[in-house]
Amino acid sequence: MTSELLHMVILWPPLLAQKFGLQHLSNGHFLWENTKANTEVSDMAKQYTENGLLVPDHVITCLMVSELENRWFSEDVRTNRSPDLKTKIYEVDLVISLKIPFETLKDCLSRCWIHPSCSRVYNLGFNPPGVREIDDISGEPLVQQEDGKLEAVAARIRQYKVVTKPVMSPGMLHHFSGMETDKIWPYAYTFFLTRSHLFSPKRRATCTY
Repeated sequence: MTSELLHMVILWPPLLAQKFGLQHLSNGHFLWENTKANTEVSDMAKQYTENGLLVPDHVITCLMVSELENRWFSEDVRTNRSPDLKTKIYEVDLVISLKIPFETLKDCLSRCWIHPSCSRVYNLGFNPPGVREIDDISGEPLVQQEDGKLEAVAARIRQYKVVTKPVMSPGMLHHFSGMETDKIWPYAYTFFLTRSHLFSPKRRATCTY
C-alpha cells in the first residue's frame, strides 16, 4: 500500500517532529507506556530487556502498527523483519542514521535514569538531576531500568549493529556523524530543507502528539 503521507525511518533521537510537524513513533516510548500499564505485551518484552536483548519485531509491531496511519518518522527500526514490514505496507521516503562511536554511545545510554511515575528522563552526563538519583520536581527516587545498565547497553548496541543492516541498505539512507546535537543539527536541518517537497501540503496529515 502506497501513500501520499511522509514516512521516514530515523535511527537517532531527532529534533524533527517540532520543526516539520511529524508524528514521532518511538519503540522505547511504546514499551514504557505498556510497562506502566502492565500489559501482556510488556510482560513479553521483559523476557528480552531483562536479559539485555532487543525486543523482537513481532512484539514491537503489535504496538506500533495502529499508529502508522499518520505521517510519521520511526525512531530505532532495528530488526531484520521490521524494515521489510514497513516497506511492504508503506513506501519509506527517507532513512537517517546518526553515527556515534560505540564507547561514547554506551557511556551515554548507561547514564540514563528515569522517574517511574511520570517518565521524566535524566542523564547523569549532560542532564543530571539537582540531587543525584532524586527527581527534581517530586523529590522521589529515580530508577535505572535493567536494560539501561552498562552490561545490558553494551549487549544491545552490539546486537543493534547486526540487526540494522537490512534497513541500512536502501538507496534512501543518509548518514550524519557527530556527538554534539548543537553541531550536528544545523547540517541535519539543512538536509531536510533540501527535501522540502516531502513536507508539501498535499502530503500533510493530522498528527497526534
